[in-house]
Amino acid sequence: MGEGSDGFSAAERAAMKQRSAELRATTGVKGAARKAKEYQACLDAIDALGGLDRAIAERFHVVVSEEDPHLDAKTWYGFPSYARDGKVVTFVQPASKFGTRYATIGFTEEALLDDGPMWATSFAVVEWTDAVEARLRDLVRRAAG
Repeated sequence: MGEGSDGFSAAERAAMKQRSAELRATTGVKGAARKAKEYQACLDAIDALGGLDRAIAERFHVVVSEEDPHLDAKTWYGFPSYARDGKVVTFVQPASKFGTRYATIGFTEEALLDDGPMWATSFAVVEWTDAVEARLRDLVRRAAG
């Protein structure tokens, strides 16, 4: 995937187009109807994934739903994401999205993971295990505050 004249790869440009479409899809939709539409978009994004990406996204969806049911499921640049007050806190970046060798679970600055002068905000996931799930459950609890 080469870069275009704007410095973005084709995959990055596609992600930006997805984000624009996400915003258009909820323009004028408010309240419960908006949350329902965003929730369905998240489920659709997960369903569109294959293999390990899908397994990770499905399990992470369960983790977030159980650990912090106040986070709203939605999509963000096409990624299954979870937001507080409209701001994304955590998301799954599938390996297939940018042709990387592993999916990542990312946390934005809205996540309350601050831990001294430096902390991780992205975690590579190459296999879903009980230990991975336990670690992600802890991170989601901490991110929620």
